[in-house]
Amino acid sequence: MRLGINLGYWGAGMDSDNLAVAKEADTLGYDVCWAAEAYGSDAPTVLSWVAAQTERIDVGSAIMQIPARQPAMTAMTAATLDSLSGGRFRLGLGVSGPQVSEGWYGVTFDKPLSRTREYVEIVRRAMTRERLSFQGEHWTLPLPDGPGKPIKLTVHPEREHIPLYIAAIGPKNLEQTGEIADGALLIFPSADTLEDTAIKYLRAGREKAGKTMEGFDVCPTLPLAVGDDVKGLADMFRPYTALYVGGMGSRKQNFYNQLAQRMGYEKEAAEIQDKYLSGDKEGAASAVPHQLIDSTTLLGPVERIAERMTAYAEAGVTTLTLAPAGFTLDERLAALRAGTEALEAAGLA
Repeated sequence: MRLGINLGYWGAGMDSDNLAVAKEADTLGYDVCWAAEAYGSDAPTVLSWVAAQTERIDVGSAIMQIPARQPAMTAMTAATLDSLSGGRFRLGLGVSGPQVSEGWYGVTFDKPLSRTREYVEIVRRAMTRERLSFQGEHWTLPLPDGPGKPIKLTVHPEREHIPLYIAAIGPKNLEQTGEIADGALLIFPSADTLEDTAIKYLRAGREKAGKTMEGFDVCPTLPLAVGDDVKGLADMFRPYTALYVGGMGSRKQNFYNQLAQRMGYEKEAAEIQDKYLSGDKEGAASAVPHQLIDSTTLLGPVERIAERMTAYAEAGVTTLTLAPAGFTLDERLAALRAGTEALEAAGLA
């Protein structure tokens, strides 16, 4: 099992430390460094900044939002980043959510599955550097009865095939991801429930495409905090879990809340959402069960983290992406080193 890191969003308060974290991960042999975007920093700019100052670690978008860019623009960006980084770019895509898609980008959040399928197909066609044409429900290239003509990408990426990942949560999206992508970006993964909440759907998609799980990258992100006080460490992530389960989306469309329900926290997920949406964010954080946090993070001393890593590997995870937590840069760097120590202690390096 490989290790990655996730720098999250630029502007989240740890910006001055993020380059040091990425460089340390590069030195330690981490496989990939991911960066996110929502409605603040964009992922490609951060990734180019990291790639320019590292040597071996891959850089990946987790995610580039589908409503933010036309698919041909995404192909251009991916090809450019792969070329500039010397073949170290991974393209992670996702539809975002209805509030961001419609409120920030002005793009209707409808038919996300068919939109994603068409988007991926156009990006991949463009990356072949053949003249681009496409007829679909959401995109038509070139537009009919106009001056447009099929054009081919002029940039030569370092590799013929840039790995393409999709951020997926729901069963149908997971199945489609297994069918059309090279990897899946997962959030709030519990090793105990990963088969039922994700892997079986990814496997079904692979089978639909006539493939196995061999070579498919199952890549969940987990916060990492090192120390002896597991409960105290878990409490650090209460606001984070409450934000996603309670407030990331509307009452009817919150994919993270639905995931928590599928994990067995139906009553608790409803309570967290009720409190969060009523403005009681502290109450929502208090309502998050300790076990939900503990099962979707890596907490404790190195030995305990190693045991958890073993459980994730046995559940089918191939790249474990860590979000090292700490109040200082030294604490975050220490967490990174603990990650490699735990992987070696588990015999997974």
